[in-house]
Amino acid sequence: MDCLFCKIINGEIPSKKIYEDEKVYAFYDISPIAPVHFLVIPKEHISCASDITPENSAVIAHVFEVIAHLAKELKLENGYRVITNNGDDAGQTVKHIHFHVIAGKQMGWSAEQGA
Repeated sequence: MDCLFCKIINGEIPSKKIYEDEKVYAFYDISPIAPVHFLVIPKEHISCASDITPENSAVIAHVFEVIAHLAKELKLENGYRVITNNGDDAGQTVKHIHFHVIAGKQMGWSAEQGA
């Protein structure tokens, strides 16, 4: 499979890892848009939010548990935003579901500002 995130998970492409367990991998974004910007991805290849099923939804729930854990660990008390893009029109450039966690600045409510 020629998936960028699968290659990162497998160690074929370097990343600045902040968390890993048997189900998910988290690393800092290479082009951050805020003082804190990292991604959390399931190790299981799920292409996008539209491909979440009863059979794989537990790993997505675990992603959010990890996000909550990392937010506490990184002391993101003032809040953070979690973004996932689904499909080309939404700006999904890597076809492996991923969740951007963005924090460290006040954010507005605009598609141009948040992702």
